[in-house]
Amino acid sequence: MQAQCPECSTRFQLPDEKVPDRPFKVRCPKCQHVVDLPGRGEAPPAPPEEPKPAVPITPPSPPRREHTGSENAEDALVALADAGLAKTLTGVLGRLDYNVDVVEAVEEGARLLEQGAYALAVTSSNSAKPGGPMTLAQRMLRLTPDPRRRVFVVLVSDEFATGDGTQAWAAQADLVVNPRDAEVCESVIRSTLAERKRLFQPYLDARRRIETE
Repeated sequence: MQAQCPECSTRFQLPDEKVPDRPFKVRCPKCQHVVDLPGRGEAPPAPPEEPKPAVPITPPSPPRREHTGSENAEDALVALADAGLAKTLTGVLGRLDYNVDVVEAVEEGARLLEQGAYALAVTSSNSAKPGGPMTLAQRMLRLTPDPRRRVFVVLVSDEFATGDGTQAWAAQADLVVNPRDAEVCESVIRSTLAERKRLFQPYLDARRRIETE
């Protein structure tokens, strides 16, 4: 009968004629640990499983900065699956003097938005796949009122007519853009930003006074 010590892993052989019918104990010849063994005809205990190495968790990709604006430029976020479209809108925001970060991980983008890291965010309005995680647009809808007011949200979809206020209101965005207009949407972003600033200026001024008091 073959046996293995669970303490030091030493393997040793016992003469079959000395193995009793019932379970019994022997001492390991190397470390003297008491080893429990089955009797004759019983299956030997399975050796203890070695713990599996922990699978490292890959952190979400950090934002990739595509443009550096002026010293006082505000930060913008671009989160689009279409790399070409993301590059085009990054260029548009760069011309509007934004520091633009590009993210691929929804969780990372949502976390940064919740922290108030960005003054402007561009993402798709596509719905989440059944059973899949929420899109960044859906996560932005869950922002509490204060961080939501701080960020100018641009949603991009083939279903939109660029600058359509009714569609923007229905999508709970500040501006909607059709991908076909991505290269020429600089003026509509600029004008919508100016209108939003005019509407929210009293709120922003009141908040600034509260923060400084």
